[in-house]
Amino acid sequence: MSTIKIPILDLKPEIEEIADEVMASFERVMRSGHFIMGPNVKAFEAEVAEVLGTPWALGVNSGTDALFIALEALGVGPGDEVITTPFSFFATAEAVGRVGATPVFVDIERDAFNIDPACIEAAITPRTRAIIPVHLYGHAADMDAIEAIARAHDLAILEDVAQALGGEHRGRKLGTIGDAGAYSFFPSKNLGAFGDAGLLVTPDEEVARTASALRKHGAHRKYYNERVGYNSRLDEVQAAILRVKLPRLEAQNAGRRRVASAYNAMLADLDGVITPSEAPWARHVYHQYTVRILGDRRDHVREALAAEGVGTMIYYPVPIHQLPLYRDHAPTLPVAEELSREVLSLPIWPQMTDETQRTVVDALRRALNQAS
Repeated sequence: MSTIKIPILDLKPEIEEIADEVMASFERVMRSGHFIMGPNVKAFEAEVAEVLGTPWALGVNSGTDALFIALEALGVGPGDEVITTPFSFFATAEAVGRVGATPVFVDIERDAFNIDPACIEAAITPRTRAIIPVHLYGHAADMDAIEAIARAHDLAILEDVAQALGGEHRGRKLGTIGDAGAYSFFPSKNLGAFGDAGLLVTPDEEVARTASALRKHGAHRKYYNERVGYNSRLDEVQAAILRVKLPRLEAQNAGRRRVASAYNAMLADLDGVITPSEAPWARHVYHQYTVRILGDRRDHVREALAAEGVGTMIYYPVPIHQLPLYRDHAPTLPVAEELSREVLSLPIWPQMTDETQRTVVDALRRALNQAS
């Protein structure tokens, strides 16, 4: 069995940098005795809203909760349909099912891995209520085209920004373009907590008001519950940690872009490997650095890299529409199905050194030769 020497993500450099500040913030929370919906949650919501340029930002328990609370606050429910991508983590579709609606999957763009706007129009029915674009790997979906379709058909847009905090589309922060945005602060994300945490943003005061009640058992005032809601509150300790990390987000994203640029240069002459693209209107924040391995060699390459101690991940080996829950009634989506057999995410973190990257690339060259 191989020992992974270069992980897909190494959090230790960032943790070492912020450890003292995090411990101090934790001690302040501990000594305050205020652990639920306290001052750190309120302060973080205000600070992240300013960074994103949005009027309403609500901390919740996870990115998944942000998705389904946003859908319910937008009025999506039983009998409705929501158009989305099959190339995402299951939570995207799960949130649709959680509110009683049906996810409708359409194919994706080959270059950016995101939902293909050209496929959306044909999937719209009288039951369609919303579109969920996912800004996969940190790259923006084509929001100009998606917005035009949504306006023409009076559909809501919920942006899934779990992997793209700080990313942009024509200078606009991802998550602030549609009717609502959902973010994850899972520890591996570009802005990661030390546990589960999430955020919901919206430009709509009524959506924010409804979502705020939903995260607190459906009550605007404690004990005066108006609807069935959820217990989905951002933890005070996690909010304090996120406040320490938020001012460093831009530098962290810049570090990821630097590493991605170096990978692009190092991999430019490798046959059979397609490096990620970046649209001229997008600012990619490289939550993942995902290449395509052509020629039905991806799994062999991954095994060879693991044997040399290089960690990789496949996001995602099975498109959502082919999961047991959906496959009996799923359409054929050839691009998503093809890319699921080709994608391979290489190690990336903001402090990654050129030397470590060269080790990864050298191992990838050898792996490709072995798989030829």
